[in-house]
Amino acid sequence: MKQTKQIKIRDVLVGGGAPVVIQSMTNTDTRDAAATLAQIRALAEAGCEVVRCAVPDEQAAQTLREICAHSPLPVVADIHFDYRLALESIEAGVDKIRLNPGNIGGEDRVQAVVQAAKARRIPIRIGVNSGSVEKSILAQYGGPTPEALVASALYHASLLEKFDYTDICLSMKSSSVPYTMQAYLLASEKTGYPLHLGVTEAGTEYMGTVKSAAGIGGLLALGVGDTIRVSLTDDPVKEIYAAKAILKAVGRAEDGINVVSCPTCGRTRIDLIAIAKEVEQRCLNIRGKKLKVAVMGCAVNGPGEAREADLGIAGGEGEGLVFRKGEILKKVPQEQLVDALMEEIERF
Repeated sequence: MKQTKQIKIRDVLVGGGAPVVIQSMTNTDTRDAAATLAQIRALAEAGCEVVRCAVPDEQAAQTLREICAHSPLPVVADIHFDYRLALESIEAGVDKIRLNPGNIGGEDRVQAVVQAAKARRIPIRIGVNSGSVEKSILAQYGGPTPEALVASALYHASLLEKFDYTDICLSMKSSSVPYTMQAYLLASEKTGYPLHLGVTEAGTEYMGTVKSAAGIGGLLALGVGDTIRVSLTDDPVKEIYAAKAILKAVGRAEDGINVVSCPTCGRTRIDLIAIAKEVEQRCLNIRGKKLKVAVMGCAVNGPGEAREADLGIAGGEGEGLVFRKGEILKKVPQEQLVDALMEEIERF
């Protein structure tokens, strides 16, 4: 894993070898503090660590005062074009700003935002996507290529660096998974700023999760990325569960239960699909443990095939096995198999 500069979002560390941070964005009207806070609490319960809120107007910026005062998570203000909204959001108490400095006006406006961010000791994320690249850069690279995305991000960073500000995080998102991966790999070579990973406009829960797993997971597996946001056209809470699953899949989760299961075959004598889904659901919000749990359909081969799992179950004719590291602990009736596994997880 590449060592990057470390920034701090309230009490959450990003970069510099810290664990990968999971983020999401509310889709409520930010001007509705009660609805936004309710969604933030649901995200926190699911395992979100940082939340972003859109700031479309002054009323939204003012409402951030109440949101920041009661949010269990660090709050990021999402700003487009209007530097005054950035200043008002900082004054309201946000923990981070997301903007593109080149889109908010002249150097005096950039300097005003930098001075306010410095005074409050909050970082800024430069968020470039394929639709926000400057015309001059598009012309230079022939379109929103990975090279163009990185050039745009570094250009915006240079605007902040002019005023001796380096508490910066970068993102270069594309709806193309290959472009996204190439952009982040190139950025990782060119800069030491922490990288916020994501595939933009990824889609609905199914395809959006697939694209995010390929892009975000692929980069994390290569040691690139410090914080992630899975973008889904769905309930933001589902973004958190997808993000957690991606981290588990690439071995970057700090805790949680990683459930593995066999694909079933003609030897299967239990309803393995339903059992695996039940185990996965019951393990979803278990924290403070880092375990690999196997759900296998064959009592003959299951324990051996899943020997690397910390715990597991394997189904047989009318009964099943509970095992640890491939060693059988006990036999139980099929209908008690999941409960027996959960008891062992609790004991572990």
